[in-house]
Amino acid sequence: MSSLDPVTLAILKGRLEQIADEMDATLYRSAFNPTIAEAKDACHGIYHAETGDTLVQGTSGLPIFVGAMAFAVRAVIAKVARDGGLKEKDTFIFNDPYEGGTHLNDFRLVRPIFRDGKLFCWMASVGHWLDIGGNVAGSYNPKAVESFQEGVRIPVVKLISEGQMNNDIIEIISANSRVPMSNWGDLNGQLNALDLGEKRLGALLEEYGAQTIEASFEAFSNRAEALMRSAISSMPDGTYSFEDVLDNDGITDEMLTVALDLTISGDTMELDFSRSTQAAQGPINISRSTTIAACYVALKHIFTEVPANAGCLRPISFNIVDNSLLGANAPKPVAGYTETILRLIGVVLGAIAQADPDRATAAPFGTINALSVAGHRQNGSRWVMFSFFGGGLGGNPVSDGLNHANNPISTATIPPVEILEAAYPVMFTQWALRPDSAGAGVHRGGFGAVYELELLGGGDVALLGERGKQAPFGVLGGEPAALNRFFWQTEDGEKSPPMASKITDLRLPAGKRIRLETPGGGGWGDPHRRDPEKVLHDVKLGLVSVAQAKALYGVVIGTDGEIDMQATGNLRNGVAA
Repeated sequence: MSSLDPVTLAILKGRLEQIADEMDATLYRSAFNPTIAEAKDACHGIYHAETGDTLVQGTSGLPIFVGAMAFAVRAVIAKVARDGGLKEKDTFIFNDPYEGGTHLNDFRLVRPIFRDGKLFCWMASVGHWLDIGGNVAGSYNPKAVESFQEGVRIPVVKLISEGQMNNDIIEIISANSRVPMSNWGDLNGQLNALDLGEKRLGALLEEYGAQTIEASFEAFSNRAEALMRSAISSMPDGTYSFEDVLDNDGITDEMLTVALDLTISGDTMELDFSRSTQAAQGPINISRSTTIAACYVALKHIFTEVPANAGCLRPISFNIVDNSLLGANAPKPVAGYTETILRLIGVVLGAIAQADPDRATAAPFGTINALSVAGHRQNGSRWVMFSFFGGGLGGNPVSDGLNHANNPISTATIPPVEILEAAYPVMFTQWALRPDSAGAGVHRGGFGAVYELELLGGGDVALLGERGKQAPFGVLGGEPAALNRFFWQTEDGEKSPPMASKITDLRLPAGKRIRLETPGGGGWGDPHRRDPEKVLHDVKLGLVSVAQAKALYGVVIGTDGEIDMQATGNLRNGVAA
C-alpha cells in the first residue's frame, strides 16, 4: 500500500469520520423511539474486510460499541465463512448478545461494501430498540434467570439478499414486540443510515481510490497502537489490583465482586479479571466481547489522545474466565449489562489510579437506573416507556465532577422530560439536583438528581439499577457519594425495593408517583483541603447542607449564613471547640 502524507491522512480521517457522523445523525432524526432519537443510544462505523476490526466510528456514537461492534462484524464474517454466498447489497441483522452483542435490545445491522467486485470493508449500525418481548415491557427484566425471559434472540441472519428484503424475518421480530411499529421505524432508520454511508463512502472512493483509502485505514490503526503503547510506557511497571461490588443479581440478595489485577510491562498491559465472581443467576452477566469493550471505554477516558479504533487494543491482553460473570455464554441473562460494565470501568480507573495517582479519578454514580413503565391507553393501544437517568461524575485531579451527567459508558444523553411527557401518559413532578449526594473532596464529585413522575393512567413498573448498597468510591482521601434510592407511593405510604436497586411486578394505579434519587460521584482528595468559599457557594445554592459542610468539609457556617473562619480553622486543625 502507498504511504500517505500527513495532510492527506488528516483530510481522510475527517472525511471518514464525517461519513460515520452523518450515519449517526440520519438515524437520530428518523428513529421512532426516544432512546435512539433523543438519547442517541446507537452507533455506526466502518470495519476491516477480513478481521472485522473497528477502523472508523462516528464521534457521537456510543464508545461501548467500539469494541463490541468489531466482535459483531466478526460474527457475520464467521457466518459467511460457514455458509458462503456473500453478495453486494446483502445486509445481516441480529441481536445475539453472545455473538458480539451487549444485550437483546441492541439490534445490529451489518453490510458488506464491495469495490470492483471485491469486498472492501464492512459498514455496521447498532441501535437500542424499545421492546423485544420477554417478561417485562422494555425487556429489562430484573428477575430473569435465562435470556429467554428477556426477549427474542435473533442469530446472524440475512435480512436483505442482493437488495431484496426478507419480510419473514421482519414479521418474526414484529410478532415478538409489544410496540412493533416503534421497532419498524428504528429498523428503517438504521437501513437508511447504511444506505447513506455506502453512498458517501462510494463517492470518497471515487475521489481518492481504494488503495489510498486502504492505506489510511492502516495508518489510523497503527497510530492508535503507537499512542496506546506510548501511554502505557509512561506508567511504572507492576501489578495493580482493585475491586468493587454489585448490589445483587436481582435473584439472590448477595453482593458480587468485580476484581481486576492490572499488570503493566513496558508498553503492554494485561487486564486479569479471573478473581471476579463466577456467573450470576440474575441478569447482570456480560459476554467477553462486552467486557473488552468496557475496558476500552475506561482506557479511553484515561488516555484521551488515543483514537477510537481497534489499534489501541493491540498492546492489551485479557484474562476473562469463560462462562463467568464477565464472560457469559448462552443462555445466561444479560439484560442489565450496563450495570456491570459501569463497575468494570470503575475498577479499571481504580487500578490505573494506583499505578499513576496523577490520573486518579473518583467513581462516577455507576448506574443507569433502567426504568420501564408500561400500560394501555384508553383506546386499548400499548405504550412502553423506557428511560435511563443521570447522576454525578467523580472528582478528578483538576476539577469537581459534573453534576447530573450521563455515565462514562457512552456519549448518550438523558432523554428530555418534555419528550417523555409528550410520548407517554406520565407527568414529571420533580427533576432536580439532589442535595448532599456528591462525595466530598478537594474536588468533590458531581451531584446526583431527583426524578419524580406521576402515572397519569396507571401502569406496570420495573427498575434495574445499582449502587443501592455500595456507594461510588472516593480516591486519595475523598469521600464516597450517596447511595441510589427508589420509592413508590402506596396507600400505606412510600415503599422501596427489598433488593435496594431492582424491582419488577410493580403495578400502580393512576395518580401514584415513583421517585428516583440517584447517586453523585465520589470525591477526590481530603475534603478538609477544599477551599471554604467553594463549600459556602454550594451551601448557598442548596446543594450542600450546613450539617454536611461541617461534618465532611470542616467548614462552619454561622447564623448569618457566612463562614465562621475561627471555628472552621479550629475544626480543620483538630482544636476542640
